[in-house]
Amino acid sequence: MSPDLIHALYAIVGTENVLAGAATAPHCNDKRGRYSGNALAVVLPADTAQVSAVVALCAAQGIAIVPQGGNTSLCGASVPLAEGGQIVLNLSRMNRIRELDATNYTITVEAGCILADVREAAEQGNRLFPLCLPAERHCEIGGNLSTNAGGINVLRYGNMRDLVLGLEVVLPDGRVWNGLRALRKDNSGYDLKHLFIGAEGTLGVITAATLKLFPRPQAMASACVGLRDPAAAVALFAHLRAACGDRISAFEFLGRTCLDLVLRHIPDAREPFSSKHEWLAVIDLSDVLDVPLDKALRAALESFPGGIEDFAVSAEKAQAESWWKLRYGISDAQKMDGISIKHDISVPVSRVAEFLAQADAALHDAFPGVRIAAFGHIGDGNIHYNASMPDPVRNKEFIKQHEHDVNRIVYEVVAKFGGSISAEHGVGQLKREEITRYKSALELEMMRSIKQVFDPRGLMNPGKVI
Repeated sequence: MSPDLIHALYAIVGTENVLAGAATAPHCNDKRGRYSGNALAVVLPADTAQVSAVVALCAAQGIAIVPQGGNTSLCGASVPLAEGGQIVLNLSRMNRIRELDATNYTITVEAGCILADVREAAEQGNRLFPLCLPAERHCEIGGNLSTNAGGINVLRYGNMRDLVLGLEVVLPDGRVWNGLRALRKDNSGYDLKHLFIGAEGTLGVITAATLKLFPRPQAMASACVGLRDPAAAVALFAHLRAACGDRISAFEFLGRTCLDLVLRHIPDAREPFSSKHEWLAVIDLSDVLDVPLDKALRAALESFPGGIEDFAVSAEKAQAESWWKLRYGISDAQKMDGISIKHDISVPVSRVAEFLAQADAALHDAFPGVRIAAFGHIGDGNIHYNASMPDPVRNKEFIKQHEHDVNRIVYEVVAKFGGSISAEHGVGQLKREEITRYKSALELEMMRSIKQVFDPRGLMNPGKVI
């Protein structure tokens, strides 16, 4: 990096907020340990004006920018490329909550706000921000927006896209678009914010957002259910939707492989029943009225015609947390056990069981002994479907030689059921080439045209998405 550039960056954000050399390493490696890149520098702005000045400077000198928040991306979207020549623009210092409007049920926050802090601020205002992720104490709102994050409450509250009213964005030339509108009705032209949500920093840098809030639930009830198979889980979800309506805020499921990994690696995780079950579901009901939801949930489970092997219901927070620990611990347990070939796919809820059956059969035929860890958000059809070999030595070779083949098998089954190969983690580097097989030529043309309009020189997060 030229001395002139480094001194210009110093002048904008301060010497201590420009990292170079070995100090950039934590920002150049992804959470999974899969992607490692090189950066000219890591720049940590304190406000939107500094972001604007840094982006304008880089645009003038033709230097590419990688926007970054908590760097919890699972697809390599938030780290620079190996060839370098880019700066990482990390927004973690931009962590102010600008306004909480309890009457309008909105909160305006900067992109570097940690998700858990936003949830806590909403709670202090007697409101709920419903996005809930295992990484909530590390991930940041800008990253949640850039990947259109989902989490466990999607079936009731929607994805991040559904939780946003307005955005503030620094465009690739440094200009600032102030779209921080707190309006639920605004039909005055194209809804531009949706172009930036899910774009993974390829069209601009999100610096702030106005988010929707909801009433805080006054009653909660949870259940852990042992199930015969995924078809029973799908049928149970449909049954509970009919019996409990929008009180269902979460319906997650996990297979025996996932549970065994959690029990092996996560401290204080416990088998939920005296008997082992091949599939478990963890379910939450909530209501803004203080009503006995545990009775309603128990009655709904007791009236289910078949497929439940065991269940327990509780209105106690501690008990619910012990069940949710089994679900939330899966990703960490997998990482402790070794890397896997990960898939973040979605299919229609009604086809989840068929997808699992056909994908499982195809992988077992192609790779005898393969271990499949399937879990996720059955209420919205988003399945995390991961493949590995139980033996670490064999697994390393398996992933090196067969990742492409495994992806092809899984994605072809996904396509057969009209699904998506990227449900909530984004595309990043991981699926950049794959999406060209599963999007039409017209879709790709439109995406490239949008990219050309906003970023004709390709300086915003190059090598990601498209």
